[in-house]
Amino acid sequence: MFFGLTIEKLLLIGLVAALIIGPERLPRYAESLAGFTRRTRDWLSTARTRVRDEMGEDFDDVDWRTLDPRQYDPRRIIREALLDDAPVATVRAAEVAGAVTSTAAPSTPPVRSPFRGPSEQPPPYDTEAT
Repeated sequence: MFFGLTIEKLLLIGLVAALIIGPERLPRYAESLAGFTRRTRDWLSTARTRVRDEMGEDFDDVDWRTLDPRQYDPRRIIREALLDDAPVATVRAAEVAGAVTSTAAPSTPPVRSPFRGPSEQPPPYDTEAT
């Protein structure tokens, strides 16, 4: 139900509000609540229409339950990331691949960078970070 409230609780809240507000002001407050509800419904409808227009045909293909933040489980996300078998390309792997494919061309000596450490190997390059 609506935030875990039952019909009995809603009726009790309405009865207490009616007693506190009083019979003179109750119609005016009920009218303003109805107007607020109507404006909220219109705003949500407009927002839904704009999202549907901007996303185009893909709007109906989205599984909105998977985007629910309550489904967020850091343990599952880390487990899936660690079990991912996709290899990550590094600069060293790209250099080796480039050296293998260009064996006919004369090789140039590597340029010494002042930023390299004592191992003289380039730092790993994360393609997903840029």
